[in-house]
Amino acid sequence: MTTNTTASAAQDKNATDDGKVVDMGDFVQSRQAKVAAIDTFSRSLNQFKHWREDLAQAIADYQAWVERQGFSDGEQDLRVYELIEMLHSDKLTVAMVAEYSRGKTELLNAIFFSDYKQRLLPSAAGRTTMCPTELRWDEKDGPCIKLLPIETRKTASSISEYKRTPVHWTTIHILKLSSAEEVREALSEITKTKKVNIREAQELGLYDPTQPASKSASNSGNLIEVPVWRHAIVNFPSPLLKQGLVVLDTPGLNALGVEPELTFTTLPNVQAILFVLAADAGVTKTDLDVWKSHVNNVRGNPHLVALNKIDILWDELHDDTVVKKTIARQIDETARALNIDRKLVFPVSAQKGLVAKIKGDPALIARSGLAALEDKLTQDMIPTRHMLIRNRIVHEISGRVESSRALIESKLLGVNKQLAELKTLNGKNREVILKMIVRMRLEKQKYDKELEGFQLTRAALSKQAQILLGHLSMTSLDDLIKQTRISMNESWTTRGLKNGMSTLFAGTRERMEKVNFESDEIRKVVEAIYLRLHTEYGLAKIVPPRLSLLPFVLEFKKLEERADVFRNSPVTVMTEQHFVIKKFFITLVSQVRQLFTECNTASKNWFQAAVTPVFAQVQQHKSTIDRSFEALKKIHENMDTLGERIADLEETRKDLINQMKASDTLLERIHRPFAE
Repeated sequence: MTTNTTASAAQDKNATDDGKVVDMGDFVQSRQAKVAAIDTFSRSLNQFKHWREDLAQAIADYQAWVERQGFSDGEQDLRVYELIEMLHSDKLTVAMVAEYSRGKTELLNAIFFSDYKQRLLPSAAGRTTMCPTELRWDEKDGPCIKLLPIETRKTASSISEYKRTPVHWTTIHILKLSSAEEVREALSEITKTKKVNIREAQELGLYDPTQPASKSASNSGNLIEVPVWRHAIVNFPSPLLKQGLVVLDTPGLNALGVEPELTFTTLPNVQAILFVLAADAGVTKTDLDVWKSHVNNVRGNPHLVALNKIDILWDELHDDTVVKKTIARQIDETARALNIDRKLVFPVSAQKGLVAKIKGDPALIARSGLAALEDKLTQDMIPTRHMLIRNRIVHEISGRVESSRALIESKLLGVNKQLAELKTLNGKNREVILKMIVRMRLEKQKYDKELEGFQLTRAALSKQAQILLGHLSMTSLDDLIKQTRISMNESWTTRGLKNGMSTLFAGTRERMEKVNFESDEIRKVVEAIYLRLHTEYGLAKIVPPRLSLLPFVLEFKKLEERADVFRNSPVTVMTEQHFVIKKFFITLVSQVRQLFTECNTASKNWFQAAVTPVFAQVQQHKSTIDRSFEALKKIHENMDTLGERIADLEETRKDLINQMKASDTLLERIHRPFAE
């Protein structure tokens, strides 16, 4: 995605093709403007990255403000730092899905890596990607390629689980980024294969004797060609990857079929799927199989189709009108075959687009179709991710800011009340002040007893929280998984899978309902405390947040739908491969476990957010009463201190008003929308 044209290159040309002399500065600026105008994908990614960084900084400023005001709390502080880290590590993921020889690797080079000024990924005729490959950038790892051996398929662990245990990965460090040869040599490792005997291939789940392709492969000396690696992670400091983009490159139907985690977990969680076809081949049977089995049934994210290699239709013997009609006909046929809107099909030439970007040729970039495809990727990916961040992080942190603001408001009400009372004392005798002291002492004694009741209530709420979180604990989930295995009777068939899924998802629904009930009970108690504080003591009325389990309920529903699609897919029904079904079920359980963990964390954070402010308000009011009582005693002993106390409270009042303004500013920054 080149957006810069060097001045030295422009200086070599001092006239246009028609002989007119032009100003070189104007020429360079004009050329840069044209290229930059096309490069919307890079610019939009950069703007979104800045929005995340600004939000993270606003949250960090809020935490610093909280600590200055003495509102900090160990667990809540830790959660705020987690939210900041989540924003810094947030990624936008696009998956490239295609059968081999569709020009997918060249399209990757053209869209995401043209800044490198040459082909970063190995692109040649035939199959170039043998294992699923993630392209990303993580500064702490440095430029390298991480490779997971194919032998790990024999274990029950998913790729996601292996990512948390780096000891199993082979790492190739790229020492010289400037050396194209070294980079290409390192990347070529991804394409490596080896031959194993039939038994080994079966153990790896890469050989099915019932399939024609497997039979033909077994006839070649009883050896089966398999990839050397199960999964690859390319950690490379490309400009787009440094902005938080992750590209998942999948190697076609075979790999998608034997790795249920890819279609069941990975693809549904990306921000966009780009399905690549070749204009010279059209929609083949295997293309259609990939589309129906692994792409079209993935819900919740945009599916775009890149009709690649349209440059083969660029015929100099035909005018542009004829060529455009031919491409339009190809688009219509593709849309009809895939049963999608033709607006989702983008004709492109990855090869011409890559050349055009490297040379800085805006006209050729536009003709290659890459600009339109990149615009669409931007429109689909960023808003989806932006909304997810707003629904999760912004919603949570704004609730915390509002709770902090309510505490300040409550404190300000107390200060105003004290000021009003003290200002009425001017000229009053000591007997009046003594009566106020007696009244304040009684109020203090009453509140101290009230405080004991609040502490008992807090202990009761903590027990309720333990019950709530128990429904989402790993112990509870393990019991559910045990019941699921019993219902399956260890039968790794589609029928056994159906029984297991029914038990698993019925169990998750039951637990969600219990959590909802417990959270409502807790919220009622907290609301009652707030109402009592407001009615009895005139404190600010804070509305405790509700525990929103809807995002998790929807995720479980999506999981169940995807599981049904997989179970009913022709590949599963026809093959009845025990290996694939077992791998799928392991992936399913892993996903449920992840959702349980996230739901448990969200529920714990909700409890803290709902309960902590009310007891902070209780303690704050006690401190206010204690300070007022001591101040009145001093005034009774020496009337000269009355003016000093009023002055102190006026300063406190100004400070609290400034804190209110600061909290309003923080809320404004946190809610600031992303605008491209």
